[in-house]
Amino acid sequence: MPEGFTAILIAVLGLAVLFDYINGFHDTANAIATSVSTRALSPRVAITMSATANFVGALTGTAVAKTIGAGLITHQAEGGLVVAAALIGAIMWNLLTWRLGIPSSSSHALIGGLLGASAAAVGFSAWLVDGILGKVILPLFGSPIAGFGIGFALMVLIFHAFQRAHPKTMNDRFRRLQVLSAAYMAFSHGSNDAQKTMGVMTLALVSAGVLTEFKVPIWVIILAASAISLGTAAGGWRIIKTMGSKVVKLDPVHGFAAETTAASVIFGASMLGMPVSTTHVISSAILGVGSSDRFRAVHWGVARRIGVAWVLTLPASALVAALSYVVLHPILGS
Repeated sequence: MPEGFTAILIAVLGLAVLFDYINGFHDTANAIATSVSTRALSPRVAITMSATANFVGALTGTAVAKTIGAGLITHQAEGGLVVAAALIGAIMWNLLTWRLGIPSSSSHALIGGLLGASAAAVGFSAWLVDGILGKVILPLFGSPIAGFGIGFALMVLIFHAFQRAHPKTMNDRFRRLQVLSAAYMAFSHGSNDAQKTMGVMTLALVSAGVLTEFKVPIWVIILAASAISLGTAAGGWRIIKTMGSKVVKLDPVHGFAAETTAASVIFGASMLGMPVSTTHVISSAILGVGSSDRFRAVHWGVARRIGVAWVLTLPASALVAALSYVVLHPILGS
């Protein structure tokens, strides 16, 4: 390979690891905010547990990685600069929303980055429409709806089953169960989100000619799992505060129901190769379990603010990625 192209590949892999790390601390709240807010776990124990479970979850498959790396854009649009610009767009959006304390989707930031950069490179013909509709748009709307509906239904079932239980006894029991649900949530997060970085890293390796087919190498799996785990260990306290207390006041039973619901939806999507937003799913699950008590218990103003971030993530990250490609191509392009 030419020396310059090797340098671009190394830079792309570095950006991918940086994105994965930022994804970890940006999305820490997804796994532990509810268990910390209900005092089921101390922050230190919750973060350690979450980092470990994220690492293990990242080792469970590569179906999502294949969707990201080989199911959204055509081969003509693949290249080091496209991937680099996509990662820049995703990283900048993640850092902005983290700074503002808004739970946004790292997944859709990366997907938006890929779509924006590829469109800037060769036009909208670069998009694989069937893959985008089936693997991105459908889960984009379907997974939050599932999170809200299943969370609501699970809370109704729990309250019906424990209607005669004393509130203190019920909270004590579910506080212990929430340790398991928080670990399950962190595990499912790793199973979906770490694979997205595996996908773009493998895409870069295929584009550079290092790999002849799209097959995720074991060292890429370990590197992505380690980066997201270390990022999770760094924590993301601004978003933890929003997720754990500003949306709805949570008791341990609510936390257990929200985490169990969200983790099941996310892990199921991982097995189907769908890159869903863990932030969208856990947020909607929290809204669902909160609404099962009474709709006024939910701080709908905060929920609307989160919803705005959901809507803006794809186009905003796509725009930043497209601009990044336009700037980088005259400097680094052949």
